[in-house]
Amino acid sequence: MRSRIRGRLRAWATVGVTLAVVAGTAAAAPAESPHSDLGPDITAIMNKPAYKHAQWGLLEVDTESGRTVHSMNPDQFFMPGSTVKLITISSAWHALGPDHRFTTPVNAIGQRNGSTLTGNLALLAQGDLTMGGRTKPDGSVDFTPIDHTYADDIPGATLTPEDPLAGLDEIAHQVRDSGITTVDGDVVIDSRLFAPPPISPTPTPLIINDNVIDLLSTPTSPGQPAQLSWRPQVAPYQVTSDVRTVAAGGTTDIQVAASPDGTKITLSGTIAADSPPALKISQVQDPNAFGRTALIEALGRAGVTVTAPPTGPNPDATLPASYAGDPQVAAFVSPPYRDYAKLILNVSHNLGANLALCNMAVTVGSKNCFDGFPVVHDFLTKTANVDPTQFQQADGRGDVPVDRVTPEGLNQLLAYWLHTPDADAFRTSLPILGVSGTGALFCATDCPAKGKVFAKPGTIIGFDLLNQQLAINAQTYAGYLEADDGHLYTFFVGVNGAAAPNIQGFFDVNDDVDEIAVILQQEACAERDGGRPHHKAFTSAGRPPARTGRP
Repeated sequence: MRSRIRGRLRAWATVGVTLAVVAGTAAAAPAESPHSDLGPDITAIMNKPAYKHAQWGLLEVDTESGRTVHSMNPDQFFMPGSTVKLITISSAWHALGPDHRFTTPVNAIGQRNGSTLTGNLALLAQGDLTMGGRTKPDGSVDFTPIDHTYADDIPGATLTPEDPLAGLDEIAHQVRDSGITTVDGDVVIDSRLFAPPPISPTPTPLIINDNVIDLLSTPTSPGQPAQLSWRPQVAPYQVTSDVRTVAAGGTTDIQVAASPDGTKITLSGTIAADSPPALKISQVQDPNAFGRTALIEALGRAGVTVTAPPTGPNPDATLPASYAGDPQVAAFVSPPYRDYAKLILNVSHNLGANLALCNMAVTVGSKNCFDGFPVVHDFLTKTANVDPTQFQQADGRGDVPVDRVTPEGLNQLLAYWLHTPDADAFRTSLPILGVSGTGALFCATDCPAKGKVFAKPGTIIGFDLLNQQLAINAQTYAGYLEADDGHLYTFFVGVNGAAAPNIQGFFDVNDDVDEIAVILQQEACAERDGGRPHHKAFTSAGRPPARTGRP
């Protein structure tokens, strides 16, 4: 039973979730609070048995008057999970600018003789999160409610339809348009922009398809092999599948194994005949070698021949000290950073959040990604006027034990945005309850607050070996509540130290936090209308019947 629960725990460790076998550290909830007048509905939720030893935090503020509507433990530290991304991305948005575009150039090193370059092409990686792999025809960045980067952890993760190699293909065509048809030499990735930091997932200067290979298994007839498709298909990566289709209602359980260098991938297991396609991923171990080969192959598709072998290590030892005198023959330009921020916040993109630290470090001339933290500190103190000691942070995503936030600190940060020209852009970059990103997974049907809560969730769960139950160290939610007349409130609601006997209990905690946000939104509507709230619970009728975990 224990292995089954732990296996399912891993499967449901969701977008914005930190999964660790740790014990809850929150203090016991106080019996009374001077700000505990939260009404019977919220009080009933907080008094459930799952929260016997837990600590709740709640703060709601009327952004126009500054009036505190509800408050509980507003100045206490809480384990935040992915609500940390509000701090990271706010800082990066300010440091880079919402209109910032990453320009990834390619320089020709050597001598040109007609259409032949005798020398190398160097791609100077610039920390572009998607390299065109999610760019829609209208120029915006695509995403789904459950991102492919979580495919090993969450059933229901899906792919966007865009070609993950689109940026490299565009670069290759630009090289051809520059007049080069033969490279008598090599292709090299210049990844000297920053040193990949020791955080997980590890950001790299060149990122193609989030540094993963997508593996999609589709059931066929019972007893027959499942259909396999995978992307991006780049040499020398090879994928084989022994996944078999079993009868409808059977078990879908697919395992992925890879060689030490990541280039030989094998799938095994079963998929039920009535199952939707099942997505898994495998990590790219050497993003620079992968990117080099992918670019050589893209050049070939564009009609440019490279004489060097297409596979093998990235020849970074051949990089020049500078590119003075080496002409630029191509450049890929990213969508604006506001679109990347929307992606990161909507799907809780962990790689993108950690990359934001590196992007900020680069703005101050550093190759050390942790030099992004002084940029965050300066933004909080000098721009947002938020006391930085209300936060503790050691990564960009909210994945390390150090990370802490206070409800007051996050409310102040959220309030800052409302006095900037980017107020609407930032608010709508957050998941919208019942509508977009991870918010689309909840409050989707019979829910009065649908489209009225703009907020980032965060979750930290582990398995309590002593008591053989789930330790829900953190379930948090922070953002904006919108009344029917458009009036906005900032809010934080979260619990640390909850416990649940099984996965369903974990879902119930998710629902309780969501339910409180819905109650607050409905109360705000009633207050603006001068009437009494008519709250209707959504956790049974309003959520999808099959849960996919809490992003």
